[in-house]
Amino acid sequence: MVIRVVLADDHAVVCDGVKALLETQPDMQVVGRANDGRQAIAVAQKSRPDVVVMDIGMPELNGVDATIQLRRLLPATRVVILSVHKTSEHVFRALKAGATGYVVKESAGLEVARAVRAVHAGRRYLSERINDMVAAEFVRLRDTAAALSPLESLSEREREVLQLVVEGHSNATVAARLTLSIKTVETYRSRLMEKLQLKDFSGLVKFAVSHGITPEA
Repeated sequence: MVIRVVLADDHAVVCDGVKALLETQPDMQVVGRANDGRQAIAVAQKSRPDVVVMDIGMPELNGVDATIQLRRLLPATRVVILSVHKTSEHVFRALKAGATGYVVKESAGLEVARAVRAVHAGRRYLSERINDMVAAEFVRLRDTAAALSPLESLSEREREVLQLVVEGHSNATVAARLTLSIKTVETYRSRLMEKLQLKDFSGLVKFAVSHGITPEA
């Protein structure tokens, strides 16, 4: 059986490298590519892959929130996160979102293929670069998400607004993108600042980058 894979990463070089690697595997076929989380969902809905290999730090919609939506729309499709981040918070958020694989980019190589096979077979795969302590912490804290990340205080919609706002989109553009009123977007922005206890826009940007909501400029 050939495993059908979609790749989602805003770095073309990374995407090209992973594509070339997977296409050397006799049991894998890359059936689509995407540059951001929203495009990843659209491509996956069209191609119905077995596995999506997803970066976390992508524009428009980050890989974690894209995973949540993807798993809701295509529950049979598995997700492997391929990321530069290897902190327990990032791993935890990805697994809680529904990813069943997590591979650190610095050690990717053939490990991506191993992860794809594992999740396709119904197993969880954590990168060799993610030590046992991180995995154990996930198991211990999976039911107390707030202990790991302030992002858990935000709703899915609030995270979407946060990402688009810090990426420089106007309230009108955010409203159109998410089918909201401009007043609703303004309310979301105020609520975000209050919930995260931030005083200015630069603080909001720093928060979003450090927590993997948006890629660094």
